[in-house]
Amino acid sequence: MTLPYEPTLHPYVKAALAMKALDVVVLDVRALTSFADTFIICSGRSHRQVSAIAEFIEQHLKKQGIYPLGVEGLREGHWVLMDYGDVVIHVFYEPVRIFYDLEGLWSDAKRIEESELRHLS
Repeated sequence: MTLPYEPTLHPYVKAALAMKALDVVVLDVRALTSFADTFIICSGRSHRQVSAIAEFIEQHLKKQGIYPLGVEGLREGHWVLMDYGDVVIHVFYEPVRIFYDLEGLWSDAKRIEESELRHLS
């Protein structure tokens, strides 16, 4: 099911796309959970790239006055979880993303695929 793009997500998605994050997907999880409205899931090809993507997203959003409630996994670069309250960003090392398959776990969520987001970068 495709989700209509919400402009409030623009800073988050734009930051991920600007850093060349791979396979960016936006999931609307409002109907499925109470702890977030949106998941943004993306990947990097190496642990270093995953950390760089997450650091860039955090810095890019801070410049716009958007601060995370918490960031986990930045040092290791396997799976960085960035909690912005209603928006939770998952930056994965590709093999880890495949293993955990969040898109499959949250398959009932409405989604926006990367091809629909490219016009934002």
